[in-house]
Amino acid sequence: MHGVGLGLRGAFLAEVAAGAAASAVAFFEVSPENYMRRGGASQRHLEAVASEAPILSHGLAMSLGGVDPFDPAFFRDLRAFLARHPWPWYSDHLCWSRHKGIELHDLLPLPFTEATARRVADRLREAEDRLGRRMLIENISYYAPLGGQMTEVEFIGRVLDLSGCGLLLDVNNVFVNAQNLGFDALEWLKQAPLDRVVQLHVAGHEPWDDATLIDTHGASVRGEVEALLAWTIERVGPLPVLLERDHKIPRLPELLAEVARLQEIYDAALRRYYTREREASI
Repeated sequence: MHGVGLGLRGAFLAEVAAGAAASAVAFFEVSPENYMRRGGASQRHLEAVASEAPILSHGLAMSLGGVDPFDPAFFRDLRAFLARHPWPWYSDHLCWSRHKGIELHDLLPLPFTEATARRVADRLREAEDRLGRRMLIENISYYAPLGGQMTEVEFIGRVLDLSGCGLLLDVNNVFVNAQNLGFDALEWLKQAPLDRVVQLHVAGHEPWDDATLIDTHGASVRGEVEALLAWTIERVGPLPVLLERDHKIPRLPELLAEVARLQEIYDAALRRYYTREREASI
């Protein structure tokens, strides 16, 4: 499965369940934490969507970089959810979000150290064992780098090598971090382990002030991020790309129009990918 999908949100869940997005997106992505301990209409709507389109699951609360032991009840419920919506992988963020049993409701950065990479890799392997499927890690946006012996790209690569997991590459997060922290987003991608990318995310961001961008998922995808997406697809080939929108959510037709625009960008990049592949084989 590949092409451009849409994050399934409550603001338009009922519309999609009723068929308003039929054949307009390649897949939908959900966060199980919003469904797995609930019943009612949202569950019925999700089941209706899942009967017509592929569903990918993307987590928010695993706190892979944390030090709290994993919660067995959380993994039991998550595994049951994934059994109802099977897919070969499950993704969550390369961050920490929980400490001493308190959910902090944010994706917080990690120090880029060997010790941290080893701890995260151990937890990723444990998560895979508990869930019975491959894990992907997503690079996050962050606003206060914690330092360490490695760059972010080196740290991500080290975690991937130690764990054997895949990468969910969020190109908007790369762009936001580049603008805020003063590096070149394209150079970051050139150094990234693109051979480990399994899925991509794109989203919009908004300015906090003249110097800072915030990864709000509250705006349309900017042209600079679309260009990074195209550059990446031209090199990694056909993979699922997910449009995220969590704030200031427009009406569904506007979101579907953005999905269609991203699909055009994706298709053009994919044609260039196949051209590169053919030329390389001659």
